[in-house]
Amino acid sequence: MVQYFPNWLTPNHLTIFRVFAIPVIYVLVALGSESESILVGAFLLYFLACMTDYWDGVLARKSGQTTDLGTLLDPIADKVLIAALLILFVELERAPGFLTAVIVAREFAVSGLRSIVAVKGIVIAASSGGKIKTISQMLALGFLMLHYPTLGIPCHEVGIVVLWIATAITVWTAVKYFLAYSAALKA
Repeated sequence: MVQYFPNWLTPNHLTIFRVFAIPVIYVLVALGSESESILVGAFLLYFLACMTDYWDGVLARKSGQTTDLGTLLDPIADKVLIAALLILFVELERAPGFLTAVIVAREFAVSGLRSIVAVKGIVIAASSGGKIKTISQMLALGFLMLHYPTLGIPCHEVGIVVLWIATAITVWTAVKYFLAYSAALKA
């Protein structure tokens, strides 16, 4: 897979692209509430940004290019992308504020716990649940972004259902993380 990427492209380039794409996506979605074609453009950029989340990890692992900057920026880029769009969708009345609050609160709580864990030198292995959480949130936001029925799919309704599922996964992964922390303290 790595051979398909140019030599000058690093995982950090992909992560930084995602960071810079966030305000552009945000503005396009905000403007797109009046124009379906702008929403499609926002969705395509959003899809590309979501794919960089996958490819930066693949590229970093396969080429051995993991860096402290990438380790810091990658999860922040994901969280900012998701939180910014969720907040915008609440403002546009496309997403329930309660679900947004739960998802954003979980991110703060788990990030805070990760800081404590790092200071104490405790290692808690990452689980596949975190990736499932991120993918489900990104999928929900994609449907909510399109909003209008597209290709016969009621995007808004599907987005709300997937957002509820994503919120359940988000809570579940937080509980697992806090339980793992509790077990690590006892060990």
